[in-house]
Amino acid sequence: MPFTFKQFHIDDAACGMAVSTDAVILGAWAELTQAEHILDIGAGSGLLSLMAAQRSLDHANITAVEIDNAAAHACKHNIEQSPWPEKVRLFHGAIQDFQQQFNDSTKPLFDHIICNPPYFEQGTQAKNAARADARHTNTLSFSALQQAISQLLAPKGNTSIILPQQSLASFISQLDGHKLYVAKHLEIISVEGKVPNRSILVIQHTPLTADQQHQNKLCQTEYLQMAIRNKQGEYSQTMIELCRPFYLKL
Repeated sequence: MPFTFKQFHIDDAACGMAVSTDAVILGAWAELTQAEHILDIGAGSGLLSLMAAQRSLDHANITAVEIDNAAAHACKHNIEQSPWPEKVRLFHGAIQDFQQQFNDSTKPLFDHIICNPPYFEQGTQAKNAARADARHTNTLSFSALQQAISQLLAPKGNTSIILPQQSLASFISQLDGHKLYVAKHLEIISVEGKVPNRSILVIQHTPLTADQQHQNKLCQTEYLQMAIRNKQGEYSQTMIELCRPFYLKL
């Protein structure tokens, strides 16, 4: 269903993945405020791209990559109707095709990549093909996604990605093969006192300097945690502060 934020509107009726709390938290928490070149992999309705446009520098540019025809059409419409049509451009195609085109250009690498990916490798899939592809790794495996990140992320850049707990081990186990590691790990709890059910990972290139290899320094992960709601069922203060720039009623 359509969703109106404080500064823009999202029409996601034709998209496999509707506007979700997961995506809003990701777009609000990611370190985007100083980024100049931002890539949104699997942009869907364009929500994360427009959140990035709202939060980033005035001269920043955002590239939204979306493979699905209906979602790409919705993304284009939402971008054009937003306050930042000049900041966001849409690439309609697979991230692998974008990588190939990017190889042949002189464009700078991205200092921030953001992604709410298809994150279930197994399990029952939705009958709707678009929703199934948005939720399961049918068209974008973890390995292919990490390969894209490794190639397109600037040497000192960050990637922010959200995953359910059941996909974490598989995703993290494949990072080393692409010379990437988790710099920050934010565990998300639906209600205070419950166990985490989502995580946002901040991924960076593994340092490969001769000095670091000689000293055998390990890449350290900073662990954080936040609850969406308190035990009374109300938004936590952390959630309120995080999402106030976007949600109309906060």
